[in-house]
Amino acid sequence: MSDLFSVTSAPHVRDKMDTQHIMLLVIVSLLPASIFGICNFGIRALFVVLVTIVSCVLSEYIYEKIVHKKSTIRDLSAVVTGLLLGLNLTHTIPLWMAALGGVFAIVVVKMLFGGLGQNFMNPALGARCFLVISFTAQMTSFTYDGVTGATLLTKLKAGESVNIMRMLIGNEGGTIGETSVIALLLGAIILILFGIIDLRIPGTYILTFAIFVLLFGGHGLDISYLVAQICGGGLIIGAFFMATDYVTSPITPAGKIVFGICLGLLTGIFRIFGASAEGVSYAIIISNLLVPLIERVTIPRAFGIKREKEEKA
Repeated sequence: MSDLFSVTSAPHVRDKMDTQHIMLLVIVSLLPASIFGICNFGIRALFVVLVTIVSCVLSEYIYEKIVHKKSTIRDLSAVVTGLLLGLNLTHTIPLWMAALGGVFAIVVVKMLFGGLGQNFMNPALGARCFLVISFTAQMTSFTYDGVTGATLLTKLKAGESVNIMRMLIGNEGGTIGETSVIALLLGAIILILFGIIDLRIPGTYILTFAIFVLLFGGHGLDISYLVAQICGGGLIIGAFFMATDYVTSPITPAGKIVFGICLGLLTGIFRIFGASAEGVSYAIIISNLLVPLIERVTIPRAFGIKREKEEKA
């Protein structure tokens, strides 16, 4: 009888595809960035990604065994979390740290809050921020072609020039999955064509950030600087693959736009005025926390139903 009736957490989205199918498409869409990252950084990058995926899947399986819950690893959400986490790490990070990040993402951020559909922030980003705070040196050490150096955003913040073409291709230092804009956009096109993501969030996010940079970046209408800010760092992977997470983003059309504006403003504030050159992870997590308020304000009003303030008046 328990298999005939089950209650899952809201929001409930009507769609022809089930969770497993959606997650599989997300995995496929991340393959271009994953393959490029491995080719760009070497076999060590492959080990990091495999470790985060395995640690996430095992953490979910073991946790559900301990608490006597039905196993959910077949929905592939743990694989997606592990893949996203791996792509957000440097290829030089110790493998045990990568594994620890996977455990934190699944057990602390996801399962302790009830599992898929009930976590209040993106598990991969929550784990990444945990690792940055706990192991700052290892998480901010970027090596490319055997040389340890600054990322594109660090160079921009220091006033140095960057090569736009190298940045688009991905021949620069950074995390495993963030460097190649072309590979990420190929994956984003897959998600868009299959209707997995709504362009309202990434579109509003990138547009708001671009306007903020033009107004407060201190470089006027310097298009090369603007393109470098948009394509550098984790903005593209964050906008298309993490900010659009069904669980931690609004479902109302107006809410998605407000959410995207919040993301763009926060990322701009962190990057332009903050001490760190990056800010995407923190911007998404803070905006995740604002989602309940955003949805409450932007939820469509049913015909004939007055809002609470109107009823009191």
